[in-house]
Amino acid sequence: MNVGIYIQVPFCQTKCTYCNFHTGVVAREKYAPYAAAVRREIVELVARDEISSLRDATVDTVYFGGGTPSLLEPSALAGILGALRRNWGLAGSAGQDPESAREVTSAALPEITLEADPETITPEKARAWIAAGFNRISLGLQSFADRELQAAGRMHRRADIFAAARILREAGFRNISMDLIAGLAQQTRESWEESVARLLEIRPEHISIYLLEIDEGSRLGKESLAGGSRYSAEAIPTDDAMAESYESACARLADAGYEHYEISNWGLPGFRSRHNLKYWRREPYIGLGAGAHSFDGARRWSNVHDSAKYVASIESGASPREVIEPVTAAQALDEELFLGLRQLEGIDLARVEKKYGVSLQARIAGLRQQGLLEMNGANLRLAPAHLTVSNEVFVELLG
Repeated sequence: MNVGIYIQVPFCQTKCTYCNFHTGVVAREKYAPYAAAVRREIVELVARDEISSLRDATVDTVYFGGGTPSLLEPSALAGILGALRRNWGLAGSAGQDPESAREVTSAALPEITLEADPETITPEKARAWIAAGFNRISLGLQSFADRELQAAGRMHRRADIFAAARILREAGFRNISMDLIAGLAQQTRESWEESVARLLEIRPEHISIYLLEIDEGSRLGKESLAGGSRYSAEAIPTDDAMAESYESACARLADAGYEHYEISNWGLPGFRSRHNLKYWRREPYIGLGAGAHSFDGARRWSNVHDSAKYVASIESGASPREVIEPVTAAQALDEELFLGLRQLEGIDLARVEKKYGVSLQARIAGLRQQGLLEMNGANLRLAPAHLTVSNEVFVELLG
């Protein structure tokens, strides 16, 4: 059995206007104690044998997410990876030189990803990340338009993106993912097409494109609900405009040779996100850090979200667990459906029905008649023409 490790770093330089994640802006002095707490959690997780069902599993993916993990000192990131190697072990060898980052598609090597913001990247950091064993960088671009970046509260600008891409390539990274958001305030069809064009000019190995979701708890969400104009709330594109932008990107990325394998994700051949596939395939993963979630196949659990409380729990020797819940058969089936259907290849319908001892024919009949779901050989999948309404399909399917 293989298992993925997710490490949450809940720190940012600023809070994006659309964000309502459990992240925050804290003094840099808080970074080192937090990294030390994550290292200790790794040790105690193994010592307490809290995850006995996964103790003999092979760690083949590690993902540092957030937040902005690239804010941590490279030595702190390397220390966390070192603790994983010493206490759990990673598949194969992560390598310690720039050439190792070229072998990112080898099944013998773990996929080790670091999320980063463009303005945080320097040549010194990039070289240190390579030396520590990172072989994949996920860059949160969101847009190439400075006006949109400013409205969203992002720190970087268009020029920073090109500089970051150059630095990472020169350091030896051969697996880079980049994100865009369709629907940012101030975004126009022209600015969107320009962002996609520049993205394809850089040609990262992996691309994620998300539709803006306005969380009512975010600053932008509150302003939009109130009918205000702060954060350019009045300049958010319509749902139809977002859908058109997404569909245009689908066509352009396909023409450029990218494989569309999940609703929001594309990769060049051999460069799908191995870690994120674990989530969609309901494979086991362990989350470390404040607010991190875990799944062992039978239970889901999460750590306390507040980073200060998390550090205090670890330092006192207490468990940071906040919630531990068994997954019922009915919940597992629902997860199998909505997570599996996020993948464009869909799910093996007969396999799922056999595994859970159910017939899904009546449940999917109406959606098939509407053309929202379709059979592709033995697989049930979302109709490619209706990916932008996937959430509505899932609500009806699981209702």
